[in-house]
Amino acid sequence: MTPVPGRAPRTAALLLPAGVAAAHLGPAATWLPAVRLPLFPGLAGTGHPRHIALTFDDGPDPRSTPRFLDALDGLGVRATFFVLGERVVRHPEVVRETAERGHEVAVHGWNHDRPWRPAPARDAAEVARAARAVHDVTGRPPRWYRPPYGILTGGRWAAARRAGLRTVLWSAWGRDWTADATPESVRATVAAGLRGGGTILLHDSDRHAAPDSWRAALGALPAIVAGCREAGLVVGPLGEHGGVPVAGVTVP
Repeated sequence: MTPVPGRAPRTAALLLPAGVAAAHLGPAATWLPAVRLPLFPGLAGTGHPRHIALTFDDGPDPRSTPRFLDALDGLGVRATFFVLGERVVRHPEVVRETAERGHEVAVHGWNHDRPWRPAPARDAAEVARAARAVHDVTGRPPRWYRPPYGILTGGRWAAARRAGLRTVLWSAWGRDWTADATPESVRATVAAGLRGGGTILLHDSDRHAAPDSWRAALGALPAIVAGCREAGLVVGPLGEHGGVPVAGVTVP
């Protein structure tokens, strides 16, 4: 789930010395599209203008993730799955199958907690632990990191760098974690924010979202992929995304 940050970060910041609060929560401003997209295109997942990176958060989930894998097979698309370390060790078979089907497995942290107070040592340990879990199960070192809720703190940015991971957020999402999400609402929300070179955020699990909300994302996949292809865009994982500035291709 990726909700809008509320009062919690501001409250946490008031309880910390100014310098510590700025170093810890300052990078979280990149959650805002108006900050991230123009100023930090690499963090926003900006890639080759004829490519779209398709990504999923919050898995693995033995109930829903295999359905996404089947749907992606049917569409002939590979994607990047940002997984939680605690879920990897509980469901290694799902992660292993994800990798065996040709998808990238990336790090979403060890769990899905909110990082309002600084804990750099814990951040470093948990990101490294999650990266090791992915490596142990897939046999491949992960390349990417996306913090839970998309909230990038100073500690988590440093932790990802120390673990050899590149942090990537997104440029378009489907708001697919909400109780009222539908396949059409997810498709329309993605299309409204997506341009060539963009990175899509969806969720393959409802563990941190409204019950069964993953069904809206799953139902939207064929239309999202079709819209990209009609615009002349290739859909794939972050590893095939490149790093060329956006050229302004709009997805219908």
